[in-house]
Amino acid sequence: MAKYKIIATAAMGIEALVAKEVRALGYECEVDNGKVIFEGDELAIARCNLWLRTADRIKVQVGQFKARTFDELFEQTKALNWGDYLPVDAQFPVSGKSVKSKLFSVSDCQSIVKKAIVDSMKKHYNKTTGWLEETGSTFKIEVALLKDVATLTIDASGAGLHKRGYRVGQGEAPLKETLAAALIMLTPWNADRPFVDVFCGSGTIAIEAALIGQNIAPGFNRDFLSEEWPWMSASIWDKAREEAEDLANYDQVLDIAGHDIDHRMVKVAEQNAFEAGLGDLIQFKQMQVRDFTTPKEYGIIIGNPPYGERLSDRPSVEKMYAEMGEAFSKLDTWSIYMLTSHEQFEQYYGKKATKKRKLFNGFIKTDYYQYWGPRPPRNDQ
Repeated sequence: MAKYKIIATAAMGIEALVAKEVRALGYECEVDNGKVIFEGDELAIARCNLWLRTADRIKVQVGQFKARTFDELFEQTKALNWGDYLPVDAQFPVSGKSVKSKLFSVSDCQSIVKKAIVDSMKKHYNKTTGWLEETGSTFKIEVALLKDVATLTIDASGAGLHKRGYRVGQGEAPLKETLAAALIMLTPWNADRPFVDVFCGSGTIAIEAALIGQNIAPGFNRDFLSEEWPWMSASIWDKAREEAEDLANYDQVLDIAGHDIDHRMVKVAEQNAFEAGLGDLIQFKQMQVRDFTTPKEYGIIIGNPPYGERLSDRPSVEKMYAEMGEAFSKLDTWSIYMLTSHEQFEQYYGKKATKKRKLFNGFIKTDYYQYWGPRPPRNDQ
């Protein structure tokens, strides 16, 4: 098997979580802004696509070099071994982006890279005349320029990794599955503790918790673009999927609940959980957050409540934060985690957070307010 330079892209603020996941799969990695970089073989590409809960997508890096002129971009792209990655009939659309670079015209960079790859492929496959028939597998290429350094990658995921394949319905502002998984992984929750999402919407956080609780690979239910690639053989994917099947703990008992004020969203959440194969594992019900009570102990509450971004919504949202703080004040042993962009959240909730962490929910800058409860007593029996 060959060795590849692999990039797992990540939303700003959760790169360290992606790196932790990559290391857990057995690959040493380095962390950069918005990405985690490591080396691995074809099996690593398959395993990372299947297993990474918090990464946005998996890319294979073909080359990286300084490019201040179109000539440099063309010649250095052409010099890369494209024939090692692309079969003669590959379809290879080129996308691009440019940040703080002399070559700022993205469309020009795309067409230059395309032409350079065509020349490189013709040489590799000894095609002196005619076109390259782009009728085979798809290899989505990106040229990304940052401070005059060009990075050329091939997308090994296709649809972003947040698309797990279980979402049949969603609400107005759905939380990305990758961020939902990150919110859970930033807590000490494990399968032995109760878990409640008090603003469950379409059920994403509760479903991601169930996948984590039973150690089910998040990509188990979907396809990936690199499955079409000739050098990513079916046996590699079979091996990766068999490993995922063997490691899943379908017998793990879970105590996971999702509540929402809107009965229609509760129905959507139930459908999504059913689609994920987790229908029996999560208890969804219609409930206002102020009515939450429980006799259980040492549980974890995670919530992505309304933020009150629209001024007209602010008074009702702030009242709800206060009611939530009142309801949760009785939960002595529970740990509570809330994601919101509202900067006075602590003031209305009525308690200062143990810790705050900056995260981006899409393009909205948010804080993850963390209220740590006591650790559960060790069960040494």
